[in-house]
Amino acid sequence: MIPGRLTVVTLGAYDVPALRAFYESLGWTSNTPGGDEFAAFPLGGAVFTLYRMDLLAEESHSPMPPRGAWRAVTLAINVEREEMVAEAIDAARAAGAQIRAEPVKRDWGGVSAYFADPEGNVWEVAWLPDSRFDERGALIWPY
Repeated sequence: MIPGRLTVVTLGAYDVPALRAFYESLGWTSNTPGGDEFAAFPLGGAVFTLYRMDLLAEESHSPMPPRGAWRAVTLAINVEREEMVAEAIDAARAAGAQIRAEPVKRDWGGVSAYFADPEGNVWEVAWLPDSRFDERGALIWPY
């Protein structure tokens, strides 16, 4: 049996120091020393890491995707209040993110928007009605 949990999300990065600086400009704190191969950011219940793309491809026996290609994955940041979606998108914009979709009300009842980091990794910022968070900031799924 495999435990039903997600503990670490790793993005392959072509330029770890540049992406680390981008995420630090969002206000996230890396608890790893600087370097060009790896960075880790503890985020409310999971750890977000950056690992040099060529090393990740080699380690996982996977082909390297073309630089800037969308990898058919989005990451999500759920927020506590509806207005926080726009605030987060403004902060991402100020940090140099490309805004893919401004905040809009969705047919599922919430509000979401999308941005991409400097290497094209896509993030959704979403407010989900009736959502709650634990003391670490991890989402407690409302359904």
